[in-house]
Amino acid sequence: MLAEIITIGDELLIGQTIDTNSAWIGEQLSLIGIKVHQVTSITDNEKHILTALEEASKRVSLVILTGGLGPTKDDITKETLCKYFNTELILNAPILEHLKERYKAFNVTFSKVNQDQAFLPKSCTILPNTRGSASGMWFEKNKVVFISLPGVPYEMKGILTDEGFPKLKTHFSTPNVIHKTVRTIGVPESKLAELLVDWENSLANHNIKLAYLPSPGFVRLRISGVDTNGEVEQIIIDKLNELPHLIGGYIYGFEKETIEQVVGNLLINQNKTLCTAESCTGGNIGHLITQVSGSSAYFNGGVISYANAVKINVLNVKEEDILKFGAVSQQVVQQMAQNARKLLKSDYAISTSGIAGPTGGTEEKPVGTVWVSIASENKTISKIYRLPYNNRERNISVASSYALNLLRKEFLED
Repeated sequence: MLAEIITIGDELLIGQTIDTNSAWIGEQLSLIGIKVHQVTSITDNEKHILTALEEASKRVSLVILTGGLGPTKDDITKETLCKYFNTELILNAPILEHLKERYKAFNVTFSKVNQDQAFLPKSCTILPNTRGSASGMWFEKNKVVFISLPGVPYEMKGILTDEGFPKLKTHFSTPNVIHKTVRTIGVPESKLAELLVDWENSLANHNIKLAYLPSPGFVRLRISGVDTNGEVEQIIIDKLNELPHLIGGYIYGFEKETIEQVVGNLLINQNKTLCTAESCTGGNIGHLITQVSGSSAYFNGGVISYANAVKINVLNVKEEDILKFGAVSQQVVQQMAQNARKLLKSDYAISTSGIAGPTGGTEEKPVGTVWVSIASENKTISKIYRLPYNNRERNISVASSYALNLLRKEFLED
């Protein structure tokens, strides 16, 4: 079962917009046993779209298009689809009413341009969009299914999740693919591969595959198999149970768990509170924590003590220690955590101070040097990280995750 993804939009080809849609669609299709054969990005051009559709239809059984469904003149996908499927645009009354109600709720005047979004190809099956104005469309031609979706990721994901994927599962006879994901932090992909070489080789005996999915600071291990006899899922679970003995120190979660969710659950389970004192991470740790719904139950707040004056005047860090050891030092980061915990009346505090780069590094403290401290009522621990990146965003992101992981490990040791 093969699929092709076609993304439409000049903005994709000139780098103005990054194509994240294809990656997400490809991942989701693999979960239901459909393999992406090709991804094609094309311009908002009728001939180009028609050619791409015709060529894709000869290669695969499913074609998913994103983009070109907006209300402006450069959005020509609907009209082009009408030509390809030999149909016409007609006013869809239920969609028109939905759009009117949507714009009324936003207190926006409903115009003719908005009404045009309710004109849809007569021969398509409509996939309702509850998150925006452009409907999804399902076509069939010569036993090939075509799904056209808006390019806005939030809307595209909603339509496929609510309508597209359930319909695909019933339309095609897809295999029962079992996926399990193990999430690790603080270990390179190459190191994991060394530790798991024998374990990985044993998977072949059961037709189970392992994929390494690295990102800065993290590596996801995805274990997959086709369950034809009802036994593969249990075999995968049994194999996963062997991992804590091999790489237990690096595993922080499973499936879609994030490090901030794991830490949040630990705090809730132990009825503890947390605060932050951030320098080089600039509030990113607080941002991650508050991305989790319900985090107000355990997160008291934070101090972004980027300037030394704030470290001194708000967090009561000793000025002489900053002058003697530097802001990026164990002495300073410990005081930041200890005093933030008292200031914000929390059970735990996380603090960071480092050199995010790309400038500011020295021979003694190069870019990527980050001190992290965790303070509780009874003790304070600190750790220095030498991140290998000369990229500011990446250093901030990885340092934030490592800081949360240090707190997680502290909980487990306690």
